[in-house]
Amino acid sequence: MTEVTSLLITGGQVMRPGADLHLPPVADILIEDAHITRVEPGLRARAEIASRDDIEVIDASDKLVVPGFVNAHYHSHDVLAKGLMEETILEKWRILALPAQYPKRSTAEVRARTLLGALECLRSGMTTIQDMVTLFPFDPEHLETVLQAYHDIGIRSVVALQYGDRRGIDTVPFWREVFPAETHDLLSSAAEPDPDFDLLAFLEDQYLRPDQGGARLTWALGPSAPERCSTRLLEQTADLSTRYDLPIYTHIYETKAMALQARHECADFDGSLIARLNDIGILGPRLNFAHSVWMLAEEIDLVAEAGANVVINPLSNMKLKSGIPPIRELQERGVNLGLGCDNCSCSDVQNMFQAMKLFCLLAAISDADSGPPQAEAAFHAATQGGARTALLDAGIGAIEPGYRADLVILNLMDPSFVPLNSALRQLVYSEAGRTVETVVVDGRIVLRDDRLETMDELAILGEVAELQPDFIKDFEEIRARIDSLDPYIREAHRRTWAEDVGTNRIFTGR
Repeated sequence: MTEVTSLLITGGQVMRPGADLHLPPVADILIEDAHITRVEPGLRARAEIASRDDIEVIDASDKLVVPGFVNAHYHSHDVLAKGLMEETILEKWRILALPAQYPKRSTAEVRARTLLGALECLRSGMTTIQDMVTLFPFDPEHLETVLQAYHDIGIRSVVALQYGDRRGIDTVPFWREVFPAETHDLLSSAAEPDPDFDLLAFLEDQYLRPDQGGARLTWALGPSAPERCSTRLLEQTADLSTRYDLPIYTHIYETKAMALQARHECADFDGSLIARLNDIGILGPRLNFAHSVWMLAEEIDLVAEAGANVVINPLSNMKLKSGIPPIRELQERGVNLGLGCDNCSCSDVQNMFQAMKLFCLLAAISDADSGPPQAEAAFHAATQGGARTALLDAGIGAIEPGYRADLVILNLMDPSFVPLNSALRQLVYSEAGRTVETVVVDGRIVLRDDRLETMDELAILGEVAELQPDFIKDFEEIRARIDSLDPYIREAHRRTWAEDVGTNRIFTGR
């Protein structure tokens, strides 16, 4: 990693709040002590700057400078599974890909997959990742390995261990009655309960004190989904969030099955998980809902009134047949939106450019009438909106004096940006990630001229190559086992789709 006292980025077109995002003005950016201190044209020529010998200068002529993207929903635990599946319903995917099905992983694999995922994020211009990581069975050494990997590669991380205290079979409609009893132990969820270990008490004792962590590490809480958590566990989560001012990330209404489960279990709240969370006292600005595909209009109103946030994950929602999230309805109610790339096993890529483009296209196809232009909304969700989900919006997500210096330099001479009619629209609709040249995180250059500065990139790839055969062996054994359950999965799925949950978020041609 390049250690410099100060950094001056000169001559780039800078996308910042209040500026013309289509044709951004040229400005210089002065970075000192990990913070942006000045954003002005012509800084390099000024005597008080030119006379200093402690400033490293980066020439950003013919470049676009943007705030680092925030991947607001991501899981590092299945990075090695990218490319192994095509169209799969979520209820099958989760018992095929997620950690509870697998033998305990090695510490070496945990480190390699964490580094590989972070590397891919950096190459896509992401400077912050919210990792809702499942470590099952839980091993403190594995958690330390994840944290050390993020520290070593130099990315900003918001870490939330995923947890729940209800078994997977009890959280999906019709599973208990459709599947033979002898298969029930195979029907796991994203986070299976461990009655012998109090994860929240461990986190509070070891990590949540104010003196823990570092400049690039912050903590969050990760209740897997409301239907996978008892009221007591959600109350504990709300208490920790309040006492330590921590964001909470949870999955909600990703599929019709999740919405139907709420209708079955939340009779006291008119079938609404949102109303249940409001009653518990956890619904508020610290709470973030990943997906929210099948959220009803009255639930969106509750979310908006409480100031809670939604993280849209368009890549995985399409591949897992989950449906089209109500982006325009959420926007109309004023709900803050973040943007995530989700699991590698179901989105296959950590690429914010793909996510931004699909965000816009899904908003367009969700309504027959023309709506507002979405490029700026997608860019906001990928930067300031995502930062807000992590309670970091006063420090990251924008190129402004006083903010942490997390930013990305892109090459405007690439065909994606030629001719430059709109930096904003071409960033969202044309670019795919190949123009990312330099990435700065917390004032330090992590990627320079398309080369990782912090670690030996080839060594990371070599570690993955060495470990992958064992992972593939385990995956194939699990796939054979789960494929034998396919008739029961399909029957539960058929019964789910025969039910009415009050809305339809998937195109059926009818």
